[in-house]
Amino acid sequence: MSSMYRDVTLNKVTESDIDREIRVAGWVENIRDHGGVSFIDLRDMYAVLQVVIRDGELLKGIRKEQALSIKGLVEKRDEETYNPKIPTGTIELEAREIDILGEVYTTLPFEISASREVREDVRLKYRYLDLRNKKVKDNMIFRSKVISYLREKMTELGFLEIQTPILCASSPEGARDYIVPSRKFKGKFYALPQAPQQYKQLLMVSGFDKYFQIAPCFRDEDARADRSPGEFYQLDFEMSFADQEDVFAVGEEVLTETFNKFAPEGARVTQAPFPVYSYKEAMLLFGTDKPDLRNPLRILDLTEFFQKCTFKPFIGKTVRAIKVHADMSKSFHDKLLKFATGLGMGGLGYLEILEDNSFKGPIDKFIPEELKEEFRKSAELSTGDTIFFMADKEEKAAYYAGMIRKELGEKLDLLEKNAFRFCYINDFPMFEKDAVTKQIGFTHNPFSMPQGGLEALNTKDPLDILAYQYDIVCNGVELSSGAVRNHDMEIMVKAFEIAGYDEEVLKSKFGALYNAFQFGAPPHAGMAPGIDRMIMLLLGEENIREVIPYPMNGNAEDLMCGAPNYVTEQQLREVHIKVRD
Repeated sequence: MSSMYRDVTLNKVTESDIDREIRVAGWVENIRDHGGVSFIDLRDMYAVLQVVIRDGELLKGIRKEQALSIKGLVEKRDEETYNPKIPTGTIELEAREIDILGEVYTTLPFEISASREVREDVRLKYRYLDLRNKKVKDNMIFRSKVISYLREKMTELGFLEIQTPILCASSPEGARDYIVPSRKFKGKFYALPQAPQQYKQLLMVSGFDKYFQIAPCFRDEDARADRSPGEFYQLDFEMSFADQEDVFAVGEEVLTETFNKFAPEGARVTQAPFPVYSYKEAMLLFGTDKPDLRNPLRILDLTEFFQKCTFKPFIGKTVRAIKVHADMSKSFHDKLLKFATGLGMGGLGYLEILEDNSFKGPIDKFIPEELKEEFRKSAELSTGDTIFFMADKEEKAAYYAGMIRKELGEKLDLLEKNAFRFCYINDFPMFEKDAVTKQIGFTHNPFSMPQGGLEALNTKDPLDILAYQYDIVCNGVELSSGAVRNHDMEIMVKAFEIAGYDEEVLKSKFGALYNAFQFGAPPHAGMAPGIDRMIMLLLGEENIREVIPYPMNGNAEDLMCGAPNYVTEQQLREVHIKVRD
């Protein structure tokens, strides 16, 4: 589309335009003076075009990163000056007229081409300049394409895109709420939604069969490499008259096809159906409920075996082990021991299996001779293997084993290259005991259906009750959480009672759901894959802020716009707030 500033975008200028006079627009990426003739590399969103300037007067006042409109004649470059790195590398524009559309009034804080090498606080302060960097811009274009594809796919599957409110009621859902004071109702507050949880369930009660949206979610959480503070986006979807397997099928299809389409060339993607591990299995095999399946190492449970041995540190403890077949130097063992003690372990026992099938290591003497063959078979040991041991209370032993597995996989370079390995984790505990208060509370989503329904809530130890909750994990990153929802009023009241909330709290905090479920709520289930994390994985970025257009820094500050900031006394008065020191 042509305008008064340009006839075409730079990617549309081709050899077919040679000897044509055209007008183009963009930013000055570089200026080169070759004595008598100068060159400008003009950049727009789509491409870079070399502009040759033979009239020195045209170059006066031109600076890097100015926005220009240039009129000129398209010429064929001399063959020895071709630039195969850019699409316009065989042509150039001889400038006849240059108009400065956007002046640069001050020194650039960094070179655009090298912005990713600049300190993050500077990049985020001048994010609008950082976004001119080709790699940064390409990340945002990639993000747009992925989101567009997700929308197409969900629509193709019969889901209806519906937006839900941003101002909602605060409710105890896990993370801290961002709260918004009401001007009209003194002392009352709105909250920004941590997720559209109640609204999407209410849509199911309303008779909508399949809902989705690219949902903004707001949680006052600390930053991590894979978690941006403030807000994030998820592919939120919910289905009526659906169970866990129905949700699994949709999640598998959408994620498999998205990763097949957008993963780097040659990447191997887990195809549906994804492997499914219960929470209990995952904690045993991987020491985490977010396993990286690119790592071939698995954790062994040798608790029962070592109760028959004489090694006192293992007696009465949960004993986990990891078998590795690799050459490891003394310095490697020393570094691994340092890593283990850094986790809080008292040490890291191990045995090596020698060529004659004997064991070498300090624990060998504590395994009775008559039990060694049983040990070999139970751990499936062979010549050249090394087996590491972790022993503690069950929860800590699992954590230590998971961390040692991760460290061994990375340091021994065992992880599968250019691969995206998915799995489901399900059967999470419904309730957990708070380590400080010793009170029973919800483990994850309070709206999940307990396995066994009302009977389980009435007859079982709460800590033994499992929920129809599930996560999708890819390469050790939790991409999604979801659940079969609790749509039965009796079950919901009892579940909240066990977690310490009486029916009056349920009515006040979750009144809309409580009331709606009086009127024939259908069974429903859903999940919400995280879009930012999905894009971070596909692009191979280490930090999630690299795939978000305007991210906050790790301290939840918007350095570009200066948020959070102070507001006037008048603004505070209008919403009935007085700030205390």
